[in-house]
Amino acid sequence: MVDRDTGIEAGATTATDGFVSHRNLLFTVAYEMLGSAADAEDVLQETWLRWSNVEHATVRDPRAFLVRITTRQALTRLRALRRRKESYVGPWLPEPLLTAPDVAEDVELAESVSMAMLLVLETLAPTERAVFVLRDVFALDYDEIARAVDKTSPAVRQIAHRARAHVAARRPRERVSAPEARDVLAAFRQAVETGDLTGLLDMIAPDVVLLTDGGGVVRAAVEPVVGVADVIEVLAGLGGARLRPTLVNGHPALVIHREGRIDTIVALRLDAGLITGLYAVRNPEKLSRMDRETAMGR
Repeated sequence: MVDRDTGIEAGATTATDGFVSHRNLLFTVAYEMLGSAADAEDVLQETWLRWSNVEHATVRDPRAFLVRITTRQALTRLRALRRRKESYVGPWLPEPLLTAPDVAEDVELAESVSMAMLLVLETLAPTERAVFVLRDVFALDYDEIARAVDKTSPAVRQIAHRARAHVAARRPRERVSAPEARDVLAAFRQAVETGDLTGLLDMIAPDVVLLTDGGGVVRAAVEPVVGVADVIEVLAGLGGARLRPTLVNGHPALVIHREGRIDTIVALRLDAGLITGLYAVRNPEKLSRMDRETAMGR
């Protein structure tokens, strides 16, 4: 039946409303599984195509149904991406995602989409990653997850336990408050902009690691830069650059603009008040979205 006022079929309206109401959840699930906003959007397109062809009157729980479709599509894409990453030039970093202030205020969500956490999730097998995201981030029940990953509930419980232990051993040792992160970022920004890098010695851990993702397209270190001396030498090359603070992946980060476009996104990992990781994304393919997309909210 077509609505006389809108000209839209009633079934199409129901499908659209159901999808839109859960879109943020579906995008976040796909993004946390893939580490790529572009691939997450592609997964959502596939999810919509499948959802639009479903007889919606037979679907008892649209949210669970959509999460199941999204998870399966993301798993398929994740396995393909892992093969592609094997030939990636230099360190691979997640595609940075602008996030609205309300995401940063949600401590659990902010941690789950942080650069540090997404890199930890990269060390999980695809199914482990899906189970961890669905259970520990979104608190789905084991039966629902089992249907999404085509496993039994007991198997999902074992996978969740294994993934949780793996992540716990590699995640930041303690949560850092938003004000503390902003203070560290402000001091870091001032030191880099002024070229007075001696101030960084008190805030950088001795075993700090700098990862620079150029994707083989722009200049970037093809190996991790490790240790205070070498990292500060790299940062000295940014002297005079203007760094603008923003919120990326739920945490304060810095943006470097050159010639009217985003050149680099710099995110920090903090452990016990010290910078232990620096993530510099320079690959233009991973930055183009930030120039044209608005910040993601919940």
